Formats: sequence, C-alpha cells, structure tokens
Amino acid sequence: MEQQVVMEQKPYPIKVEAEYPEKLSRLTTFFRALLIIPQAIVLAVVGVIGAVLMFFAWSAILFTGRYPKGLFDFVAGTLRWGTRVNGYSYLLTDKYPPFSLK
Repeated sequence: MEQQVVMEQKPYPIKVEAEYPEKLSRLTTFFRALLIIPQAIVLAVVGVIGAVLMFFAWSAILFTGRYPKGLFDFVAGTLRWGTRVNGYSYLLTDKYPPFSLK
C-alpha cells in the first residue's frame, strides 16, 4: 500500500494588495513624474545603504544562522517604501507615499 504524503502549503510570506481606483486626480497624474523625483532620490540613497547592510546581514546569517533584527527591519522597511513609491509612480494610487520605512 502506498502512503500519500499531504504537504501543507503555507501562504507566501510577502503579500501586495492594490485596490482598483474608480477615479484618479488628473492634476496629480499630470505632475506625477515631477512629484516622484524627491522620493526617488532619497530612496536611491537609502537603497545603497540597504545594499551595504544586506552584505553585513548576509555575513551574520552565514556565521550565526540568524538575521539581525535591526538589519532585517531596515531592509524590510526599504522594500516597503520602494513598493509604495512604485505603486504611486505606476498610477495605482493617488496617495503620495510617506518618506518612511514603516
């Protein structure tokens, strides 16, 4: 007799949701390319810092087997912020993204 192995599938650890906007502001849509410039500059600088910290996190994981909490929070915050900026630049929302890692 064969035994069936049932593997429980866990949900993917990252989830991105976007609601369909019924109506977008024409004014902010027109100036969106200009409005995104400050976000892009600051996010690029934070992204470079995040890349350096990811190297240190990689080293820490390699030697200790644990991801340092502070480094994890910074890298995850950078990813969250970048996702909000991309959503705004791709016209998925009219809400201007905050300059925040939270």
